[in-house]
Amino acid sequence: MRVMQKGHMKNGWVTSFVLVAVLASSTPGVLAAVQQIPGLEAKGETVATASAEIGSAAFIKSGSRTVEPRIVAATALGGLELYSLAGKRIGSVPAGEAVAVDVGYDVALGSERATVVAAIDTTTQSLRLFRFADDQLQEAGARPIPLGFAAEGICTYRHPLDGGLHVFIVGDGGEVEQQIVYGTEDGKLDARQVRRIGVPSPLKQCVVDPVGGHVYAAEETVGIWRFSADPESDVAAALVDSPRGHIDEEVGGLAVYDGGSGRRWLLASNASAGTLNVYDLENDAAYLGSMSVSGQGAEAPIDEPGPLYASAVVPGKRFPQGALLVVDEDDANAKLVSIASVATALGVSRSSADAATPEAAASSVAVVMPVAETEPVASFGDAADDPAIWADPTDPEKSLIVATDKKGGMYVYDMQGQVRHFLPDGKVNNVDLRSGFRLGGEEITLVTATNRTRKSISIYRLDTAEGKLVDVADGLQSTGMHDPYGLCMYRSARDGGTYVFVNGDDVAKKQWRLVDAGDGRVRAELVRELSFDSQTEGCVADDDAGILFVDEEDVALWALSAEPDGGDAKTAIDRVEDNPAIRDDLEGVGLYDLGNGRGYLVVSSQGNDTYAVYRREGRREYLGSFAVAGDPQRGIDGISETDGLDISSANLGPGLEHGAMVAQDGRNVMPVQNQNYKIVPWQAIAEALKLEMRQP
Repeated sequence: MRVMQKGHMKNGWVTSFVLVAVLASSTPGVLAAVQQIPGLEAKGETVATASAEIGSAAFIKSGSRTVEPRIVAATALGGLELYSLAGKRIGSVPAGEAVAVDVGYDVALGSERATVVAAIDTTTQSLRLFRFADDQLQEAGARPIPLGFAAEGICTYRHPLDGGLHVFIVGDGGEVEQQIVYGTEDGKLDARQVRRIGVPSPLKQCVVDPVGGHVYAAEETVGIWRFSADPESDVAAALVDSPRGHIDEEVGGLAVYDGGSGRRWLLASNASAGTLNVYDLENDAAYLGSMSVSGQGAEAPIDEPGPLYASAVVPGKRFPQGALLVVDEDDANAKLVSIASVATALGVSRSSADAATPEAAASSVAVVMPVAETEPVASFGDAADDPAIWADPTDPEKSLIVATDKKGGMYVYDMQGQVRHFLPDGKVNNVDLRSGFRLGGEEITLVTATNRTRKSISIYRLDTAEGKLVDVADGLQSTGMHDPYGLCMYRSARDGGTYVFVNGDDVAKKQWRLVDAGDGRVRAELVRELSFDSQTEGCVADDDAGILFVDEEDVALWALSAEPDGGDAKTAIDRVEDNPAIRDDLEGVGLYDLGNGRGYLVVSSQGNDTYAVYRREGRREYLGSFAVAGDPQRGIDGISETDGLDISSANLGPGLEHGAMVAQDGRNVMPVQNQNYKIVPWQAIAEALKLEMRQP
């Protein structure tokens, strides 16, 4: 049994992994039996670095199976050096005191796509970025990117959702910093911090398995950690191996080899034992065996193998299945080991493995980006929950977002995400609004919200000129529920009445009519009670059609009458078990109005961080899904674990002329902060999924 320690980024604090368990299959204090495999002899090696020092090395793929790749090495004060596969030095470039290097591909740089070499410079403790082209390295960074800690290793990751190049830097203090690289408007490269997590003691090297979406990090005296590479997911830290498993005392370098099915391995330097461990990535990183490595023609194996790097595609007869670079700090060079030799030593036949596979395939889900985000809510943890959009009919730029902090109260934001007002009013969970409610002979914008502190419906008037909420409830409007939180409003086209639906932590959903109680106050009168088989929360009403759409979180999206005498008959629009594109929990739901009864429903599929789109009218068929990725140039991260959302087809100002989606972000990173709300133009969604837009 392996005990996992989970870190969670929702509260905005740095996450620290604490070693709380060891591999139960090992006897405490005794190294588990190691399957020792005969040593391997390198097929080649680079010349010693000019500085007589080496940190790490990596292959630079050529993009063609007929063109030889290069080897790049970090050589301390010697900067970065380039070598041929034969080991000959063919160039160098200053890079401060370079201790680690890795390579990323297909990065947008102006109108071109660039191969990027990322290096750690310890003279300034910064990340430096270079472009590889025409067999040369040229510094392309807009600036040295400061890290603020003593860095030791670096590894790159191409995000499958948006194709962005992420860089992980590990440090002497146990830091793991994730940065995203992007091209600037002037054709340079820059990077922005996405998140920082950590372990208690020094980390030597990291590597990413793009297929599994995991980062592996070597904590020298503790073992090998695995955690999620996606900043919009749980860290989900797990200890893969330790000194009480198949590691002697210290673990050093790491590499991932992806040779297709049956040959997806994690390789680790068991430095104190002078061997390399191999683990099966297709079997929860199960240990496969251990072997020593010696230089070409050398009698003795490498004493302490250093950082590693593997590639499945290295042309030439010497490396028919790829090659492994093993840094030898004593010889100040990198040894080239044939992966075919590793496979033979492990007893893996060639016929049992497929041809080398590329990195993880890009997602088929459409991808859009936000153009703005709100200031974070004040409360820590899972606090932001649900927004509602008010569109200014005369001056779209003055439109507003009303949103909840379910640990503290209500926010009013402008469309740039700046706070206009905060009303501390208890644990307010879900919110909705309707304009045109007549109160004391005046038409107002009425806002309702579920208040978990008072187990009531909070009722407000939105002062649209001042951007403030004013309490207009006629005393306590009790729900009779133990814990009310789901809420949406409805304006009946049949009788002009304004209603509010509320559900709680059980299967009940209730409907109230909102009425003028006199003296500028509003009262809620119970008119209907409904019941579902399991938990519901998100809902939205189609005022024109008189239909209520409800998410039963683990089951389905339902349609039923929104009228108080509409009964309890309901129709499933889509079920979680029937559509692999949606995964429970189904949470927020919004409606995009094209007019004349036409439009779209958008549902938060929280289980896979996507949004499913359905036609509003007719058979309400599923039209596709989209995800919201980060925009590093704007410094806005993507959206994950969305609870509530709202959609408007009204003109909301510059850049939002065709409307927008506002959605809660369960993990607010780049950098890590408290939760907030992201603003996504409907035009981006429409273009990504070939949908219609309402003209302003």
